[in-house]
Amino acid sequence: MPAPPRPVAQPPAAATAGDVAAVSDLAKRIIGNVEKAIVGKRRQLVLSMVAWLSGGHLLLEDVPGVAKTMLARALANSVGCQFKRVQCTPDLLPSDVTGTSIFNQKTGEFEFRAGPVFTQILLADEINRATPRTQASLLEAMAEGRVTVDGTTHTLPQPFLVIATQNPIDHEGTFPLPEAQLDRFLMRFTLGYPNMEEELRMLSLLERSHPVDSLAPVAQAEELVAAQAAIRGVRVDVRIRNYLLQLVHETRHHEDLLLGGSPRASIALFRCAQAFAAIQGRTFVLPDDVKRIVAPVMNHRVIVKPESRLRKITADKTIAEILAEIAVPLVETA
Repeated sequence: MPAPPRPVAQPPAAATAGDVAAVSDLAKRIIGNVEKAIVGKRRQLVLSMVAWLSGGHLLLEDVPGVAKTMLARALANSVGCQFKRVQCTPDLLPSDVTGTSIFNQKTGEFEFRAGPVFTQILLADEINRATPRTQASLLEAMAEGRVTVDGTTHTLPQPFLVIATQNPIDHEGTFPLPEAQLDRFLMRFTLGYPNMEEELRMLSLLERSHPVDSLAPVAQAEELVAAQAAIRGVRVDVRIRNYLLQLVHETRHHEDLLLGGSPRASIALFRCAQAFAAIQGRTFVLPDDVKRIVAPVMNHRVIVKPESRLRKITADKTIAEILAEIAVPLVETA
């Protein structure tokens, strides 16, 4: 008998003004709530929401003590999501992350004990201190939202977000993430030190108790899942698509880059532009949306040549140079 025809995936319906208004309102509620505990990080909070709405994952590369863990906890508390933390060390095993099967002597059968990856927000703290085998145990969870243990596939709860951190200063006893795994992260950015005024406000907030502990949910997980579906309908004009593809293709031929962005980078830039536009309350993407997110989406997907690094050229500088060289398209906003 001939095989039945495969169902054809239907394209997402165009996002309506009501859909986008709901996404924008959701993002404002969550960001406003997180800012009760995280001071002076509006740009990073917006980027975190863009990654979450796009269904991607975050890599925070910064020195200790700049609220990376607090950011993850505050996001989880704001949406009423389950939060778990894994402190990565060289002796951490893959089964410590994904879970393992344990023999039950009463029933005479193996029972699966879920690991910390079975949550909605997972903080992988100092991920570069885990061995490559343990780092790789997160790949399937990050890419497909599921985990396979002993031949059985388990689906992870949605929405699922991995926030991994690493210290760029301390390299002793670390295992740098390979390019293939870096590419799995939708964005990489830093939080940075607060200025004097922001740090004074932070001390006032921490005077009696930590503000993260008192954060109440301002949204439900179901709202976030619905918002993730809604942004797929944000319109991206063909000229905007050509513009973002030009940015990615230019990284593949740039004289200072050994490795440019892959097609996964093009998809990531496309999705993030849709999410950023929706957060701004628009049903369409503007070139400025692409320009504002291209650095955190691309800076970990390109490799600078060794001789260029000696001349103090970084990925961010190269991306900024490419942005300055490519003409910005004119798009009708009506």
